[in-house]
Amino acid sequence: MARIPAAERRAELVAAAVRVIAAHGVDGATTRRIAEEANAPLATLHYCFSSKEVLFAAVFEYVNAQYREVLTRNDVQGDVATVARALLRGVMEWYVANPDLGAAIVELISWAQRQEAKLAEMVYNEAFATMRPILDAAATAAGQPVDPRTIDELTYIVSVLSDGFALNWLVTDRTSAEPQIELTLGVLDAWMATNLGASSVPVGRASTVSSQPTLRSLVSWVSVE
Repeated sequence: MARIPAAERRAELVAAAVRVIAAHGVDGATTRRIAEEANAPLATLHYCFSSKEVLFAAVFEYVNAQYREVLTRNDVQGDVATVARALLRGVMEWYVANPDLGAAIVELISWAQRQEAKLAEMVYNEAFATMRPILDAAATAAGQPVDPRTIDELTYIVSVLSDGFALNWLVTDRTSAEPQIELTLGVLDAWMATNLGASSVPVGRASTVSSQPTLRSLVSWVSVE
């Protein structure tokens, strides 16, 4: 049997850890269970990662990389409102397409808040550092005079709305994902109409926001414990 390169084995173990954390939570994600999920000897896991904490740190790095890739992929050409909508839709659709990642992120953020390394804070700082320049560049390219504070607030709004959608979608009827995506985009549109000007809202959206039926939602899982 051909020997699997260490980098490939590490990637397999990280992916397996995501699936196990999603299914069993952080407390249930034992190294033995993760090794079994990766179809690898337990000794291999301990060779690749000196501790469970080191493995989880690698999982955080993987999640951060995935999130950055989603944002970069959805950096469309257009004004700041168009780009903000594309980023928010892209992240929400990513959560729908990758339920294991969404569930694992919720579990990991809760766990990370109890650690001293401030991993949870790192996740949000890196997400902000990736998203904000995209929105700022869109405003500049479109010749829009958007002040830095508004760009900061818009970055926060997109992040919070995507977080709230992620947790809400995990605990409610998943067949309603598309209506929830549209409703969440409507909330973003309402904020942008107030803070960027009415012209930022696509035609027909403003009236849709208020006429949508209320859906159960949780605003953010930043403080889940």
